[in-house]
Amino acid sequence: MRKYFGTDGIRGKANCYPLTADFTLKLGQAVARTFKDNVKKHSIVVGKDTRISGYMFENAMVSGICSMGVNAILVGVLPTPAVALMTKSLRADAGIMISASHNPYDDNGIKFFSSEGFKFSDDLELEIEKFLENKSVHVSSQNIGKALRIETAIWRYVEYVKTTFDRDIDLKGLKIVIDCGNGASYKVAPLAISELGANIILINNKPDGYNINKGCGAVHTEHMSETVVNCEADLGISFDGDGDRLIMADENGEIIDGDIIMGICAKHMKKNGALNHSTVVATVMTNIGLELSLKKENINIIRSAVGDRYVLDKMLKGGYNLGGEQSGHIIFLDYNTTGDALISALQVLKVAKRCNKPLSELKKDFALYPQILKNIFIAKKVPFDELVETNAKILDIREKLGSGGRVLVRYSGTENALRVMLEGEDQQIINEYADDIKCSVKDEINKSKGSCTTSKE
Repeated sequence: MRKYFGTDGIRGKANCYPLTADFTLKLGQAVARTFKDNVKKHSIVVGKDTRISGYMFENAMVSGICSMGVNAILVGVLPTPAVALMTKSLRADAGIMISASHNPYDDNGIKFFSSEGFKFSDDLELEIEKFLENKSVHVSSQNIGKALRIETAIWRYVEYVKTTFDRDIDLKGLKIVIDCGNGASYKVAPLAISELGANIILINNKPDGYNINKGCGAVHTEHMSETVVNCEADLGISFDGDGDRLIMADENGEIIDGDIIMGICAKHMKKNGALNHSTVVATVMTNIGLELSLKKENINIIRSAVGDRYVLDKMLKGGYNLGGEQSGHIIFLDYNTTGDALISALQVLKVAKRCNKPLSELKKDFALYPQILKNIFIAKKVPFDELVETNAKILDIREKLGSGGRVLVRYSGTENALRVMLEGEDQQIINEYADDIKCSVKDEINKSKGSCTTSKE
């Protein structure tokens, strides 16, 4: 079991253990030590989002890396997928992204990429944790690493992203609302989309270190939807804080989530012979309605655990090139090695231009089932197999729903929370079932002194 790493790197409250400056310095040393040898001078790319704590963690990380005789390449504020691309492009040994993704500003986190731009494996994360527990052995004064800042990183990423959009079409004639979430996409997204010819309306594009994801972005899409309607725009695009998640809105302001985005793109790719093995990789959270809709197009869905790294693992093992999550992490493996919200947006826009249809028409082929998601926030995670009464209730509800619904109860990998998800044909019934499970969980966890603190949907 990993002590510090979760489903997507290390995450927590900024300036509270383990997300402190001294821990981050040691983490930088541990990562550098993993790649250091006496044959060549190694290098690690370091990027960040717009959180105020990013300055502190960036400097601490770089100090740790350089103290081990490894060079640090600073790319500044960039989306997470851009750091993955830059790591591969610069032929660095690893990439580090300082971000807590869609979380509030007072959280932060650290994600890691291999030299090929893929998330670190569980085994490599365990190796890093072992180094964290050991005393660091510093290099001599003459062998300390250097820190180099790449000022052109933004432009390199924008130019690459534009190559994923077909050269014989453009975005002229489209009015697009872009919600940058006051995060890492606030420069690159407007540049790429406007240079392809779109008339853009920018919102939440003035980060101040504290307003990242605050009532905006891919998790809070109300502002985007309202702006699309009020400005009579053709569609809206919303990014999360680190630019790896995408949620869209059609011309009516109605939300298009990751499931529908995958469906639209999968159907188009299948038609053009570009969808490997006629298969999409999704997670256990993906709506059963998408699965049934894609079956009509002779497209299969393979499900993975929650987390884009697990989606990617199944994609690589099966040779698939499209996968993602309902939350908006979409991986187009032909273009990038991780979820890339900007590339995903351009792929949807490509379909819209090719089909000459608004998003409201493109999404009609995908009828999603009603879905309920409830979060139970707890002070301590109790082993799920100890919740005997809750497990019995879940089994009973599954029998009642039969093939017309699904129940999924799991602990979050990034928060101290239990997630309860139900799908079914009747919204009222699944809502009642979700409340039954939530009450059962709270009673049992409180009895075991796990302490449920709050519950919100």
